[in-house]
Amino acid sequence: MEFHVSIHGSDRAGGTAAAPFRTISRAAAIAQPGDTVRVHAGTYREWVSPANSGTKDHRIVYESAGDGEVIITGAERVTKWTDEGDGVWRTEVPNSLFTVRNPFATLAAGDWLFNNYEDKHLGEVYLDGKSLYERKSLDDVRKPTVWDKSLNPKEDSLLTWCCEVKADSTVIWANFGGKDPRVENVEINVRPFCFWPEKTGRDFITVRGFTLTQASPQWAPPTALQEGLIGPHWSRGWIIENNVISESSCCGISLGKDSSTGDSDWPNVKRKFGHQREQEVIFMAARGNWNKEHIGSHIVRYNTIHDCEQCGIVGHLGAVFSEIYNNRIYNIHRKHLYDGAEISGIKLHAALDTQIHDNIIYSSYRAVWFDWQAQGTHLFRNVFFNNESEDLFVEVCHGPYMIDHNVFLSPMNFRSISEGGAFAHNLFAGRIVLNTDSRQTPYHFPHETEIAGYTSIMGGDDRFYNNVFLRDNDPENAPLLMGFYDHMPIKIRTPEEIAADERAQMDGMPSQLNATLSPVGLGNYDDYPGPNDKFWERPFGRPAPKAETESEGGEKKEEKKKKPPVPFFRRFHLPNTIRDNLYLNNAVPSKIDENAVVKTETGIEYTMDTATGKVTLKIDPTVLRGMHNNVVTTDVLGFAFQPEMYFEQPNGEPYCFDRDFFDHQRPDADVMPGPFELTGDEVVELTF
Repeated sequence: MEFHVSIHGSDRAGGTAAAPFRTISRAAAIAQPGDTVRVHAGTYREWVSPANSGTKDHRIVYESAGDGEVIITGAERVTKWTDEGDGVWRTEVPNSLFTVRNPFATLAAGDWLFNNYEDKHLGEVYLDGKSLYERKSLDDVRKPTVWDKSLNPKEDSLLTWCCEVKADSTVIWANFGGKDPRVENVEINVRPFCFWPEKTGRDFITVRGFTLTQASPQWAPPTALQEGLIGPHWSRGWIIENNVISESSCCGISLGKDSSTGDSDWPNVKRKFGHQREQEVIFMAARGNWNKEHIGSHIVRYNTIHDCEQCGIVGHLGAVFSEIYNNRIYNIHRKHLYDGAEISGIKLHAALDTQIHDNIIYSSYRAVWFDWQAQGTHLFRNVFFNNESEDLFVEVCHGPYMIDHNVFLSPMNFRSISEGGAFAHNLFAGRIVLNTDSRQTPYHFPHETEIAGYTSIMGGDDRFYNNVFLRDNDPENAPLLMGFYDHMPIKIRTPEEIAADERAQMDGMPSQLNATLSPVGLGNYDDYPGPNDKFWERPFGRPAPKAETESEGGEKKEEKKKKPPVPFFRRFHLPNTIRDNLYLNNAVPSKIDENAVVKTETGIEYTMDTATGKVTLKIDPTVLRGMHNNVVTTDVLGFAFQPEMYFEQPNGEPYCFDRDFFDHQRPDADVMPGPFELTGDEVVELTF
């Protein structure tokens, strides 16, 4: 059956093309498997909560009718403002306006939210669809100063607001930079969601062709109910496609967990830190319905996601067996009004057999972050640029995870606190950082959610084949010490700050200087064993710090501080295989790289236009030739050490990288390193 919805309709009508419903929610309350809800042009100020599931063969489809933009917004317009002088305007709204909770009375809160520069509420004030900056006091609104932590244009941060919540109403003061809110489009968010089932287990739903904007979901760590502006809420088989998703107070799309396995228990009850709670979450989910028959297998494609303050796409456990592709994600965490450990363009925990490909992610804090249990995960044919921190961060995973045919162009391309990764035919134009770690995380039986084991991270067990490393113009070869949350450019620390970093702890993860930043290339792997080394004979670790003491004569002398003993197995990195990589502009190979080729030529140039979201590569094919590289396959890659699982596709088929970024056939031998198999001798220009 087909239902129609129009802003000119009535919920007392029949929902036909001739007599449409007025709200999408009316159709969502009655739609059954096989039904389609066609929404006509207009702005719909509602939270759509599907009441029923579709089936695998008979989905419930919600789609734009194609006669103009369909906006589903979590905001309401406010036109009654009083001029209080000095550019400040005041309004007062009844608290009955808010659905579920008052976002102006609710702080962003939860596990791993830290370094709040100011207490940040979930509420937002919007001018022409763009959120203003919250301030603590009316004085700060009356005399705004530039928020220098923001990565948006500095003048944007001069548009400010603050609030006071009373028993029955909420007062908001705002500075609109000289504009009159009585005639401009001014809105405030009043709903936490735009499209989100209130109950879990609403399966096989398609959401297509909408503009979804201005909602106030809560901060979404892996130990809590992970809210999003839109999401399946612990269900199976959703398709989210061809939408524009923006202005979420935290996350745009959530594919994450529900509240049944925990909801930020550490900040709520102050027992057992978040790391231990996360372990418990996984085991509780495994005892429940966390399996392929009930959870995951979502498709997220052809969406534009921007201006969300925590994540474009987030998900713990619920993104298993999913596919995320052909999305454009940008301007994630640009305002920097809060900070935390769960911020990225895409942030997935337990991305088992999840495929992420053909996306463009730029001008965000971090592009992609795999955290815990990236097993069978495949990241390929993505383009990353102008990201503040890493393009890719893989944290405490045992693999196997596969990274191939990506274009990494930010200053820092990859940070690893993991093991069991394979990298083939990527272009790296930034640096790689390796961290040490002591946390224990699970691994799984191949292509299942069932847990096979649990162990600590040794590091290594990585493979690099047929990649291109393009060095930047920094001539510095000396490695720099850096911490867990450092990003480019590296902060220069004072001796006092270094000492503080060495002492700092954060929930099982030392924030001390536990990593090194080396020039573009793979020099960080020099201290790691090669494929034929007996890794148990290659202990690692930098020297213990020295402390100054005074002798009896008053002279200063140095002595080594005693460090706690390191467990035997934690003193070693796992073996790595590195071969057939090309290093341009004198990028630095690893000592264990077999058949490495280093060239002084640049060979590749790139330019970025962040205003249009475009990046252009100019490639000289002649510089990429002459290496005699072979096709990379599963047989070449082998299996990851801890899970003893082969590097293979999520469907269990072997990998064979005989086609390039554009699906062009590669030759049987003498394949070109990097993402592109190019013919001819002329410079090739590519724009993404």
